[in-house]
Amino acid sequence: MKPALVADVGNSRIKWGRCLDGQVVDAVSLPPDDPQAWQRQIQLWNLAEANFWAIAGVHPQRRDRLAKWLRQRGEQVQVVSSWQQLPLRVLVERPECVGIDRLLNAVAASRRVRRGRAAVLVDAGSAVTVDWLDESSAFAGGAIFPGIQLMARALHDHTALLPLVKVERSTPSLPGTSTVAAIEAGVFWAAAGGIQALVARLATAANVTAELFLTGGDGPLLAKALDQDFHLWPNMTLEGIRIAAEAMP
Repeated sequence: MKPALVADVGNSRIKWGRCLDGQVVDAVSLPPDDPQAWQRQIQLWNLAEANFWAIAGVHPQRRDRLAKWLRQRGEQVQVVSSWQQLPLRVLVERPECVGIDRLLNAVAASRRVRRGRAAVLVDAGSAVTVDWLDESSAFAGGAIFPGIQLMARALHDHTALLPLVKVERSTPSLPGTSTVAAIEAGVFWAAAGGIQALVARLATAANVTAELFLTGGDGPLLAKALDQDFHLWPNMTLEGIRIAAEAMP
């Protein structure tokens, strides 16, 4: 069944998308625990009741709370929570332990990557995931490391004097001439360098050229700093939810 709306419930935000003509045409980021903000967005989009929603996410409690809230409004809700619901082959030892967001990115990319090509899927959010979609469009695993803001928070939380820094500037300059600037540069370039190193190693290990896709809240921040030619795709996870829902019986 084709969803009218999709929702991706993350660790720090909820992203909603409106679907039309087989694609996500509009998206908005909302607070994860604020039903009043959700209601305002319903009104802004002028949504009538009894829409069909497909929702997924890496935070099960928040995902289920959103699903309950929608159902109380009279909405029809499909929760995408298992790899077994997805039109995707998963080539890892324990598919049930892979974050659903990583698999949904693979679902979306498998529809866009050129036939017979591999792909690297980078999702830069609270965590950064760098995943491999092989030439047969199967999810083959990848790597996970802390995201930019999480690294900055860890420095603050686990030291006595380092301030909490929110990194908002793309390509911070080096050398940093203050503690704040040094932290900005350090965590930003750690993330950018980590992505570039993992992309290179994945492609070398597979001995193929791969298409590169970038999504996540910090995707736009990182895009200009990455040497590789990434397709910036802010709605990749939402598209994966839409495709998965449409493929369900």
